[in-house]
Amino acid sequence: MNVEIRDEHFRDVVGDDVEFEQLGSGFDFTEGPIWHPAGQYLIFSDMPGNHMRRWSAADGITTFRQPSNMANGNAYDGAGRIVTCEHATSRVTRTELDGSISVLASHYGDKELNSPNDIIVKSDGAVYFSDPTYGRLEYFGLPRDPELSFQGVYRIAPDDNALTLLADDFGQPNGLCFSRDESRLFVNDTERGHIREFDVGADGSIANSRLWAETVGEGPGAPDGLKIDSAENVYCSGPGGVHVFGPDATCLGVILMREVTANFTWGDRDMCSLFLASSTSLYRVRVKVPGIPAAIAA
Repeated sequence: MNVEIRDEHFRDVVGDDVEFEQLGSGFDFTEGPIWHPAGQYLIFSDMPGNHMRRWSAADGITTFRQPSNMANGNAYDGAGRIVTCEHATSRVTRTELDGSISVLASHYGDKELNSPNDIIVKSDGAVYFSDPTYGRLEYFGLPRDPELSFQGVYRIAPDDNALTLLADDFGQPNGLCFSRDESRLFVNDTERGHIREFDVGADGSIANSRLWAETVGEGPGAPDGLKIDSAENVYCSGPGGVHVFGPDATCLGVILMREVTANFTWGDRDMCSLFLASSTSLYRVRVKVPGIPAAIAA
């Protein structure tokens, strides 16, 4: 068995079991996978390899960008541009449609950001990202002392790129995602092993922090990648693999991974393929409930 079933509803969401298909291997540490629904291809990062790669069924693994400033998390905005967290530069950047790169954020006040890690885009164009210190460690980034005294979650305004600190009381904030209606924001904390939930205000601020779920299990891994599917089931990296939670925060089960899996996303035409960025490899498994395609304007 490649799954641990903790609740029978897991069978309806993921299935009775999964079969792993290895799409590529030999990487250093994979992260940040994003699926382009029109182009039918995947972009993902290899942080220590300083390399962003592309996968498609037709072409297999190819280079998207190298060097990549040790890119980590990625997301599409509504125009189809890629926003990226860079470990080596402590920046959030945007790859424009012509291939040029714009800097969206690099400092909070007069201090350099820690190392932007994971990133999402709200339907109004606002960018939300986490800023732990992992990109200032050996191997995963460039060793250097932090300038900030906290690890925060931020919002970049869609109109003028103004940077707002939303929360500063995390151990190490990491993966984040919105509820389907964007009224709630989920953020996990790698250091504390749990997922928090916030209410999202009309102005994009967050409030009413509460513990939503904990990732409990055996094996290597901790909260990292965090995504929500089309039925509001929440997937989160954790001990032993990818933990799947129902909308009520019940842990339905775990997809048991062969390698530590930092992040994942859904893709293929039916959005029922789960692409798993798993340390040295990229895997694909099939699930029953589809993910949510990126809302890219035609």
